[in-house]
Amino acid sequence: MQAGFRIGDFELTWLNGGRFELDGGAMFGVVPRVLWEKKYPPTEDNYIPLTAWPILVRTPNALVLIESGLGNKVTDKQKKIFRIKEDWSIVAELEQLGIGRDDIDCVILTHYDFDHAGGVIIQEDNGELGLTFPKAKHILQKKEWEDVLNPNIRSINTYWPINNELMRKSANLELFEGKREVLPGISVVHTGGHNNGHQIVKLASQGEMALHLADLLPTHAHANPLWVMAYDNYPLDAIAQKEQWIKYGVGKSAWFTFYHDAFMSACKYDDKGTVIEQWPTG
Repeated sequence: MQAGFRIGDFELTWLNGGRFELDGGAMFGVVPRVLWEKKYPPTEDNYIPLTAWPILVRTPNALVLIESGLGNKVTDKQKKIFRIKEDWSIVAELEQLGIGRDDIDCVILTHYDFDHAGGVIIQEDNGELGLTFPKAKHILQKKEWEDVLNPNIRSINTYWPINNELMRKSANLELFEGKREVLPGISVVHTGGHNNGHQIVKLASQGEMALHLADLLPTHAHANPLWVMAYDNYPLDAIAQKEQWIKYGVGKSAWFTFYHDAFMSACKYDDKGTVIEQWPTG
């Protein structure tokens, strides 16, 4: 857990949604290792450390969770495949903060890949499945949900059915298209790029701003618009959206928050893509 970061009236806390490792070549696509390893060091066998850490946003009037972590339903085989090093413990960490599952008002999902949406459905102590946050509205792009229910040959392995059925039957899922202000100062914007229905999150309060670009900017080392993942389904769209939003954020002196970065939770860039401030401070 990492707490104490503020954007105006919003307090941000990163919660442990799991730690894992993925192949560095896949995470940096066609970029040669000799370039990216200077910014994001790999293991000897070319894997890189990653997190799946949701952000708890405490506003004056609501509790919002951005993303949901890996969840507690990952099998031993999946743990081996994705080299999971630390298990999901969001509920326990929320309890340490005095927050119960029923207290979360809103869950914003940038997309529904298993590493972002795995925590929306929990395996209870009795083995039954349930909504992790039963009173929260879950915000998702309509395009993304359509793909979840009708995955193509490329995306079928990243949308895990165990995370779908209860959400489909619930009244908690709120689908929309394009841009929407979810709560005062918290907006989501459809981008596509990584997935067809990928969206980003904009936080604005008291003249300060943070942009959560999710898998368009998975780590601080991906600031170069051309450094996109092999996991991106629409790489040219991802490049175009990164160019647009990083330029916008730099112009606004915005913080960029990270979900997957094992080395920093947020940073600011200059106009050359160099990190000029980071949190936690390095």
